[in-house]
Amino acid sequence: MKNYIQADPWNIIEEGFDPHLNKISESLFSIGNGKMGQRANFEEAYSGESLQGSYVAGIYFPDKTRVGWWKNGYPPTFDKVINSTNWIGIDIYINNVLLDLAQCQVTQFKRMLNMQEGYLQRTFRATINEGQEIEVNSIRFCSIADDEIGAIQYSLTALNFDAAIKVVSKLDGDIVNEDSNYDFKFWEPVADQQSENGVFLQTKTLKTGFELCVGAKTQIYADGHLVKLNQQGVLQQNKWIAEEFHLDITSGNTINIVKLACVQSSLNHPAEALMATCEEKLAIANTVGFEKLKETQKVAWANKWLQSDIQIEGDVKAQQAIRFNIFQLFQTYTGTDSRLNIGPKGFTGEKYAGATYWDTEAYCIPFYLSTAPQEVGRNLLVYRYNHLEKAIENAEMLGFKNGAALYPMVTMDGTESHNEWEITFEEIHRNGAIAYAIYNYINYTQDWDYLAQYGLEVLVAIARFWAQRVNWSEEREKYVMLGVTGPNEYENNVNNNWYTNYLAVWCLNYTREALDYVKQKDVARFEAILDKISFDLEEFELWQEIADNMYYPYHEKLKIYLQQDGYLDKEQWLVKDLPASERPLNQKWSWDRILRSCFIKQADVLQGMYFFEDQFDLEDIRRNFDFYEPRTVHESSLSPCIHSILAAKLNDEARAYEFYLRTARLDLDDYNNDTEDGLHITSMAGTWMSIVQGFAGMRIKNNQLYFQPFLPEQWKSFTFNIGFRGKILSIRISKGEMEIENTSSEVLDVQVGDANYSIPGNSSQIINI
Repeated sequence: MKNYIQADPWNIIEEGFDPHLNKISESLFSIGNGKMGQRANFEEAYSGESLQGSYVAGIYFPDKTRVGWWKNGYPPTFDKVINSTNWIGIDIYINNVLLDLAQCQVTQFKRMLNMQEGYLQRTFRATINEGQEIEVNSIRFCSIADDEIGAIQYSLTALNFDAAIKVVSKLDGDIVNEDSNYDFKFWEPVADQQSENGVFLQTKTLKTGFELCVGAKTQIYADGHLVKLNQQGVLQQNKWIAEEFHLDITSGNTINIVKLACVQSSLNHPAEALMATCEEKLAIANTVGFEKLKETQKVAWANKWLQSDIQIEGDVKAQQAIRFNIFQLFQTYTGTDSRLNIGPKGFTGEKYAGATYWDTEAYCIPFYLSTAPQEVGRNLLVYRYNHLEKAIENAEMLGFKNGAALYPMVTMDGTESHNEWEITFEEIHRNGAIAYAIYNYINYTQDWDYLAQYGLEVLVAIARFWAQRVNWSEEREKYVMLGVTGPNEYENNVNNNWYTNYLAVWCLNYTREALDYVKQKDVARFEAILDKISFDLEEFELWQEIADNMYYPYHEKLKIYLQQDGYLDKEQWLVKDLPASERPLNQKWSWDRILRSCFIKQADVLQGMYFFEDQFDLEDIRRNFDFYEPRTVHESSLSPCIHSILAAKLNDEARAYEFYLRTARLDLDDYNNDTEDGLHITSMAGTWMSIVQGFAGMRIKNNQLYFQPFLPEQWKSFTFNIGFRGKILSIRISKGEMEIENTSSEVLDVQVGDANYSIPGNSSQIINI
């Protein structure tokens, strides 16, 4: 665990430069705007250890699957968001010596991510060329007000020398993914050009044919005057173009470099017009100028924070952590484009390929439902509807028929692109998470139109999958599900994973309810859907038969739901008995040893109890929690938040807070020694859930908001806002009381504990807790 980030309520601050921490910091200080993102690489050259990363949402490459032993059904490619043209590069030569922090003495260094206003700032002093001292101050951001614009302001001061300076401001499209198979490069050149509006580079992905145009205009000021390009001021190479400036600097003086960039793709513009539209957009941005763009960024982030901020009084580290998590979620996804989704690493690294997992449905949707306009959550579901036909094709390749759908474990465009057989073929619970997200969205928003327009077709296809995936066991005289992997990926190819069986039955029952609802509300739409999907009402009978006769592993003596058949045949250890030197298991043990152990990667049975808590009494939940949590190593970033929420429900406030801290500062403290690969974006939504669903106990019950709050003893109070069906509530929880402010004009009914309250519009009410 690292502890070098300074505690601050609104900023992420690193003081001093340690090259061994640089890749971690590149992740932590990443910036983005939902359409593009940039790791915190230096603008100037750096020859030390680094992961250069500039990513554009929706642009991917189908990298050839590389496995040692091919199995029927494997996807031929592993689709991944790819490293794209690096627009931030500004090479600085001082008396012909390249400025490189890996090659000079850094005497002062500070990096700061301003989360309130949405920019990255870096300052440093360095000694080069035998005693020549420089000072650099840079600010950059990706605009969320105009998500095709990036901006840099970079100043350099000569503290004790005169020198000739050369500045090479470049666009570098000759880049590679660190995780590329066979070191393959994914881009080919299309065109480049230079005009009075800047330099422009257009490239195209191999195979997928996405085109990207990046333009940049650099302006340099010295002694208050604009420095002109020299006569040979534009340099061009293969997939590389730059503006070159020559100037002199005298001791004590500063040069100021402003670089504005425009990033446009063929996802949003015709490929043949990219160069022209990019140049036009960049010219407008330069007319606006850096300072106004930065002010617009500040205003746009203020609007984001207005609904989403959580304020914690009395614990600066906890305050910093929750804002960091919220900030990175909004940098990753803004919900304006239903073709896009949320990668587990967002724009901060290449691990997990930037693709979509079940994390979105299980963890991210609750966050966006409460903190963003309703269409943001809706677009996440529309994304899956748009991939329904490919989900049906995925199932067909595995032998399923009649419109059954298996959504991919990993995807960019709806096709499966995961290449581990125990995940690709067996971790089928992801289907249930998508169905649950439809329920969760409708339950929260009452947007029943979504069900008729999109959701019902998805639910039926998923239900058809479950109906074919089970089989009748003559021995048990029950339906069983064989050869699966549950959320605990430290168990593969197991029979009757309790969570998967339970989730499958819930999906069958909910789909039957959804069909009945649409039939009652819109007969014409109901009949149109049935005709489109060739639905036979006799399928109802099979679903009911399966639901009534599903097998669930259970231990009568312990009165717990068994994670799967044979779980108690394993040698039963507790995590507390594991030597620290043997953790994390996934880095210290062989895979065979992990699979034979009782240790659990993340919530599995407990994931089901989180989803369906109202179907179990408190003692059921407590028994299962007390059995499984001590066997859980939490080596998935998705694990601590579920345990925090359940611990809060059980009034186990100490463990609820312990698990909150683990998930909240997972990346800031590099808890699992993997932050250098990128941040854990989807688990960041779990941090929000730990506070709002855990400490505040927020649920939807009886079609209204429900709270069962407690205040962690380390805090004086916490305050958060909730968007709910067109209304915004501000909620403050302090010692002994809860204040609910209804900022809308309409009355709102809420339940706190066992009591009901009607809160008039534009008023607040204090409730004793």
